Amino acid sequence: MIVAPDRRPLTRDFFDRPVLDVAPELLGRTLVRRTPQGPIELRITEVEAYNGSSDPGSHAYRGRTARNASMFGPPGHAYVYFIYGMWFSLNLVCNKEDTASGVLLRAGEVLTGTEQAAARRPKARNTRELAKGPARLATALDIDRSLDGTDICSTDPDQPLTVLYGHPADAGEVLNGPRTGISGEGAAHPWRFWIDGDPTVSPYRAHVPRKRRSRAA
Repeated sequence: MIVAPDRRPLTRDFFDRPVLDVAPELLGRTLVRRTPQGPIELRITEVEAYNGSSDPGSHAYRGRTARNASMFGPPGHAYVYFIYGMWFSLNLVCNKEDTASGVLLRAGEVLTGTEQAAARRPKARNTRELAKGPARLATALDIDRSLDGTDICSTDPDQPLTVLYGHPADAGEVLNGPRTGISGEGAAHPWRFWIDGDPTVSPYRAHVPRKRRSRAA
């Protein structure tokens, strides 16, 4: 018998835990993005954990800035950042206030609102690619810095972002390994988690140093 995903929102207590406990348990949950064009729902299939001031790979490693301030806020809020001057990425804040830990949503399966997501991702070759990677996920779901700091645990039905209980992945389905594109000391942390065999999971890429452009004489 097929059981429908649980529509209860995840509570603040779920996020008020160490990030390495929260991250793998987000797999299989349902992210709801409410837009003026209608809702988009996504099953989370790949995430990465970032552990604040103790993690060289984290935006919060060197302390609070205007950009990362939401990471230091209470758990159960969104942290949205802009990267490479082109893309947004969505993170969910975890643990106690001021710990600055969060989970990056790397990939997912679009369940509803597929046409809306596809209109924002016209280069996607199929539905599996709509949210395959953090920038693609944010683009498909129309996520930008205006959503930074959003309370994802609010019971307000008009809240733009909510995470529902969904169908949490079985522990035996969850794999972990190094985070994508991280350099230095943080590269070795096996804090990327994904659902084994899911076609929406993005390929792993190690960090490649970016070459500096030489200035013309």
